[in-house]
Amino acid sequence: MTRDVQVASPDDTIQHAAQIMERIDAGVLPVGQGDRLVGMITDRDIAIRAVAKGRECDTPVGDAMSSQVLYCYADDDAEDVLENMGDQQLRRMPVVDRDKRLVGIVSIGDLAKKDERDTGEALSQIAQPGGLHAT
Repeated sequence: MTRDVQVASPDDTIQHAAQIMERIDAGVLPVGQGDRLVGMITDRDIAIRAVAKGRECDTPVGDAMSSQVLYCYADDDAEDVLENMGDQQLRRMPVVDRDKRLVGIVSIGDLAKKDERDTGEALSQIAQPGGLHAT
């Protein structure tokens, strides 16, 4: 899991979010308000929900983010997290503590170190058409 996580605000612009993604070489940012996780924004969200619809660079992150946040707990079993990522077709998932405060992000690559067979099964599910961003 990556613990040093950059977080965007719903009031940040999508341009600012994209600049953060470029700087940290990531395709996803958690969106937080105060100390709570309120969404996720991906490079795909910016492309599909903003750019493709003719929105400007100053569009708020809150207008393009996914507000449905699927997460796991820091003490969840890695196999269960991997299965959930496959079921939900997610390559990355925020990790929260039991007070639901963000503590990191886990990727399928992080979990691949634990169990290659389960990772392959999850990746196969993730690669199926559909998912949260299907239009």
